Amino acid sequence: MDERVREHAAVLVDWSARVEAGDDVVVSVAEDAHELGVAVAEALGERGANVTTLYGSDEVSRAYLKGSEAGAEGDDSAGDGDAPAFDDDPAVERALFEAADAYLRIGGGRNTTATADVSSETRRAYAKARRDVREARMDTDWVSTVHPTRSLAQQAGMAYEEYRDFVYDAVLRDWEALADEMAAMKEALDAGDEVRIVTERDDAPDTDVSMSIAGRTAVNSAASVAYDSHNLPSGEVFTAPYDTEGEAFFDVPMTIDATRVRDVHLVFEDGEVVDFSAGAGEDALASVLDTDAGARRLGELGIGMNRGIDRFTDSILFDEKMGDTIHLAVGRAYDACLPEGESGNDSAVHVDMISDVSENSRLEIDGEVVQRNGTFRWEDGFEG
Repeated sequence: MDERVREHAAVLVDWSARVEAGDDVVVSVAEDAHELGVAVAEALGERGANVTTLYGSDEVSRAYLKGSEAGAEGDDSAGDGDAPAFDDDPAVERALFEAADAYLRIGGGRNTTATADVSSETRRAYAKARRDVREARMDTDWVSTVHPTRSLAQQAGMAYEEYRDFVYDAVLRDWEALADEMAAMKEALDAGDEVRIVTERDDAPDTDVSMSIAGRTAVNSAASVAYDSHNLPSGEVFTAPYDTEGEAFFDVPMTIDATRVRDVHLVFEDGEVVDFSAGAGEDALASVLDTDAGARRLGELGIGMNRGIDRFTDSILFDEKMGDTIHLAVGRAYDACLPEGESGNDSAVHVDMISDVSENSRLEIDGEVVQRNGTFRWEDGFEG
């Protein structure tokens, strides 16, 4: 076993999830993430945790969803084109997460588009039915990571060995030092009331979008639950905006529901998406926005600050953390950004869209430029 696999497992268990002796930990392991799953199980055993392992297979999920569609077609009581009727309280799975202290998701499947032929109607119905499961899972100390696999390397357009080095460069970092670097961005957002993002492009729609952040708390996402951060790797600062106005263009391609989506243009009025388009994958985007009322409102503004991620890989886990990017997510807001007792935007989805801000761009907080062309005001080379 590559020693970096064990190092990855140690960072996940110790720094990220902060697992302690006696903790009940649920570990979901994807088909081709076996090696990291083994290393994580070993680390959890050494720390005296209790482990329940799940098989996190997209191919198994596809089989279940396609079977459900076939069952719905054979149900005489179902209308033509109706989505399957899923149990809206999967009690066994919900109880598992309600009893867990931590949940570790290790991604790394065989096929990044395994569920591409599942209908959007089925996806929406399944997401809505699993809302309580999702909430129970997110109430744990959950962390999501990936094991470098050949399918992910192929999606990123990289050789497997090259991709493996890329993943470990992003994951095996001095996270405490990065947290200190990102603290300045968190402080600026916490003190602000309004954010404005402006990007001017010759070959695409401009971005000029404003949003309120008053009363919100930004998260210094340093890859640890101690920082209210749940991804490894991480390296972003994010908050929960509202009252969004203007237009935003996202030039970084992404995969939504196993569909490639690029060149997304959103128009906001009174905090809601009132018009949208995409250069590719517009149906997938429409399906997300039609999930529920909250899917047309923002749940997140994130600023990427992990300069160890130096290229786009068509994986949101990495791409949204990359330096010189910002991302906006439609859908669910994270409780960590909200005042105690206040509910933010609620939705069954949370979908991030990314924009490269390395050129002809600026990020303003209360009218003051905090980042221009990817450089922050506390960094060398900043032009105010």
